[in-house]
Amino acid sequence: MSGVIVTNPPKAAAEDVEALAAFGVATVSEAMGRTGLLGPGVRPVQQGVRIAGTAVTVLSWPGDNLMIHAAVEQCGEGDVLVVTTTSPSTDGMFGELFATALKRRGVRGLVINAGIRDTQELREMGFPAWSRAVSAQGTVKATGGSVNVPVAVDGQVIRPGDVILADDDGVVVVPRERARETAERSEAREAKEAGARAAFLDGELGLDRYGLRGTLKRLGVEYRTYDEYSAGERP
Repeated sequence: MSGVIVTNPPKAAAEDVEALAAFGVATVSEAMGRTGLLGPGVRPVQQGVRIAGTAVTVLSWPGDNLMIHAAVEQCGEGDVLVVTTTSPSTDGMFGELFATALKRRGVRGLVINAGIRDTQELREMGFPAWSRAVSAQGTVKATGGSVNVPVAVDGQVIRPGDVILADDDGVVVVPRERARETAERSEAREAKEAGARAAFLDGELGLDRYGLRGTLKRLGVEYRTYDEYSAGERP
């Protein structure tokens, strides 16, 4: 497998990344029409942490972390390293030493569609990570791959410079061209949810606030008392 290392790709504007950082993964995905989510198999190794940054992408051979070493050089302040492999892998391709090097360069975290190890050390040093698996299985450094090329994780295409947002709910990718628009839509969605939250605290029901009683009726869902329902169930 040959490859390429692309330098200085375009990135989302820093101010748009910071605007998106104020919102959760679920809110941002909903603001994009319920798109952009990586699957539920990519999970955080810590809790209570949210990051947002621009993607530096890595395409590696399974069980080989050579291209992660190459990617470290391409990483800088505000980036998130995104790693996937040419075929499924759960080997522990990333650990505390990589995190030390990346943290020194201002990288905000890791998303890896493979395995990770040294998870306790990562939590203790405050380097956030989301991974497909946790595995102590080591890797080699023997096969070429690519850095800063488009990659796919769970059907989502991630390009270098796209925005990666990750929290306890998972990971979402925002195309760099849509970063500002998505931040604005996320803000509007949060304002709408704040209104709903206040209404629910005041006792209003979602059935009424969202006009769902008519939906139930249209779908043929009926209200019956317990006695009516029980009588209908008797032979």
